[in-house]
Amino acid sequence: MNTIGIAGTGVMGTDIAHITADAGFSVIMYDKDHTKLRSAYSTIDNRLKRYVDRGTMDITRVSEITSLIKLHDDIRDLCEAEIIIECVTEDIDIKKNLVSQLDEICKGGSILASNTSSISITEIASATNHPESVIGIHFMNPVRVMKLVEIVPGLTTTRETFEIARDFVKKLGKDYVESRDFPGFSLNRILYPMINEAIWLLFENAGTPESIDKLLKIGLNLPQGPLALADMIGLDIVLAIGEQMFMSYGDTKYRPCPLLRQYVSAGYLGAKSGRGFYRY
Repeated sequence: MNTIGIAGTGVMGTDIAHITADAGFSVIMYDKDHTKLRSAYSTIDNRLKRYVDRGTMDITRVSEITSLIKLHDDIRDLCEAEIIIECVTEDIDIKKNLVSQLDEICKGGSILASNTSSISITEIASATNHPESVIGIHFMNPVRVMKLVEIVPGLTTTRETFEIARDFVKKLGKDYVESRDFPGFSLNRILYPMINEAIWLLFENAGTPESIDKLLKIGLNLPQGPLALADMIGLDIVLAIGEQMFMSYGDTKYRPCPLLRQYVSAGYLGAKSGRGFYRY
């Protein structure tokens, strides 16, 4: 495999494009909004130049990486990719519509991968004529730092598809865990309730964001508190994960805290919006 397609240029899509080009793959970066495409490319280019300023990267390496990233606002251009990773918003209808379009234009043998945090891979695959080639490749945020990837086969995903996805993840220098296709997979079934309970503590005035995060950081020796982590992930994403899991399992332990809904409604989405549980 030589060419990877990235559909969506948000935080995750941008970072996945970065590490994929850094690993030597040609990257087709797609977004129907050309302004977002250029912004994502600039984010990568500026980040690499900061590495040069810090002395951790040679300037020639910057051009080597960025030259591998091609920007496209026509979805049909993704047809040349051997693996396409969708990184669009955490909404089942949007994801199914996208993979349905990709299924029509992709060459035989292409793998359609979803970076979803919580949505069933089997359900996403149902929108295609080739569900055996659909798989979840769930990167953790920030992608450049986090070493683990969840690989999630759907009910009809073949082992060949899994093995190709696994080899791709290894070439990126990542480790992986194979998770079952249940809502939230494995990691978020553990992580989301912790974040949500921390938000409940804040909602009930049981502590400040700083004290709640300190409790978990020092008390459990975690590198980051749950509220700061939620801000980094994006509170809209955290809410989407919680709603998906609550709807799927019907278990009140996944019911999103009202404060989380209120923050998202107010546009307090975390670091990306300048305000969440902390100000940025």
